[in-house]
Amino acid sequence: MTILLAPMEGLLDFTLRDILTRVGGIDRCVSEFIRVTGTLLPERVFTRVVPELEHGGRTSAGVPVRAQLMGSDAVCLAENAARLASLGPAGVDLNFGCPAKVVNRHGGGAALLADPELLARIVSAVRRAVPPEMPVSAKMRLGIADTARAVECAQAIADAGADELVVHARTKADGYKPPARWECIAGIREAVKVPVVANGEIWNAADAAACRRESGCDDLMVGRGMVSYPGLALAILDPSRPPLEWDALMPLMAEFWDLVSRKIEPRARAGRLKQWLNYLRRHYPEAGEAYLRVRTINDPVQLAEAFFGEALVPA
Repeated sequence: MTILLAPMEGLLDFTLRDILTRVGGIDRCVSEFIRVTGTLLPERVFTRVVPELEHGGRTSAGVPVRAQLMGSDAVCLAENAARLASLGPAGVDLNFGCPAKVVNRHGGGAALLADPELLARIVSAVRRAVPPEMPVSAKMRLGIADTARAVECAQAIADAGADELVVHARTKADGYKPPARWECIAGIREAVKVPVVANGEIWNAADAAACRRESGCDDLMVGRGMVSYPGLALAILDPSRPPLEWDALMPLMAEFWDLVSRKIEPRARAGRLKQWLNYLRRHYPEAGEAYLRVRTINDPVQLAEAFFGEALVPA
């Protein structure tokens, strides 16, 4: 089984990728999207979103990171994919799944699922633009308002040259509302000749087993479940493994805060820690208590003192 860490705009950036991959169980990450809107982006844009490009395309734990592009112009995406490929990512991923209105209004993300021919042109153009040995993958949803064209879209992506397809088992209209329709992935998996990875609503090892059973997929992508419980990937691989306790997580949270304090602008630092604590509340009662203690604090030094008991902001 291969377990991938999902791209999540505004949540799963390089700081959290770094920490979560240190826990173990994650085989590969996909970055949050890099928006391509008609220009050839400078290298600094790619390295800002995916700083792992400056370290061999891997997190500090050695886990490879594929960089994700999002856009609707096949030619422009190809040009940017070529530049991105020169920076050495573990692969190039294409976003056909983002449900955000601001993205879809401009024809990106899940909105592209209305046009399988355009999906094929994008994948084909990107595949031709990058070295043949570099993987090109894509992530899609089941559709926009329904699943009627899910198989058609998947076939268009696979036949155009994608090496792997991740399917989030919801439509654009579903957003992130449960349940995820894992059973709908089964038809896609049977219809394409490339590996299919199942994604959506995997919060624990039982969910993972059910997802694999209903989708027929061996491989999984986890996102919010891994943020909420950093031991999730290890638990999926071995459900009998002892859980990751709060005391064992605290040193990793200190490392996360150190990264945030060094790499994130000051005004956004407190929000990053509170955001993660808010997700951790789902699994850890201690996180709920800590969140209530710090939720009104926006000064990074005060926040560190209130949560860690000391100021962990580097001088």
